[in-house]
Amino acid sequence: MPVSDALRDDLLGSIPNLRAFAVSLAGNSERADDLVQETLMKAWAKFDSFQEGTNLRAWLFTILRNEFYSQVRKRGREVEDAEGTYAARLASQPAQNGHMDLRDFREALSQLPSDQREALILVGASGFSYEEAAEICECAVGTIKSRVSRARSRLAELLALEAGETYGADALSATVIMRSVS
Repeated sequence: MPVSDALRDDLLGSIPNLRAFAVSLAGNSERADDLVQETLMKAWAKFDSFQEGTNLRAWLFTILRNEFYSQVRKRGREVEDAEGTYAARLASQPAQNGHMDLRDFREALSQLPSDQREALILVGASGFSYEEAAEICECAVGTIKSRVSRARSRLAELLALEAGETYGADALSATVIMRSVS
């Protein structure tokens, strides 16, 4: 859908306000500029979903706010390791076991019903909250929670996992990895 000149002008006119809001959220101008850029890229890519005549600024500010909180959640899962202390202690199990585990996992995942597989990938692999996944799937949060639970149970059954057992390194490999990390 082509974007009208008036809409493009409104978008460009919103940049100073977006930047001010981004600075207030991010705390520094470099992160704010990145946040505004990401917001504009997402808005431009999704302009077909914007209804002309509605509040463009509110739409842009919502995108910016959501992007900021997505980045905050992502950073919460990251560990800073400027001196390489953690990286130096990393060890990995032999690749051939991982390859076979991954093949088995993919096969089991493909056997799940598509709605359960989708919910599990959104929440478990993509890092979306249950609420975000529910919005993406256009269903209730409880439905997503139920789908994820059923998917996890079915995967455990397909992979022949006992209650509390993890998937991946066998006991011997896990012991070797843990000793090399300590």
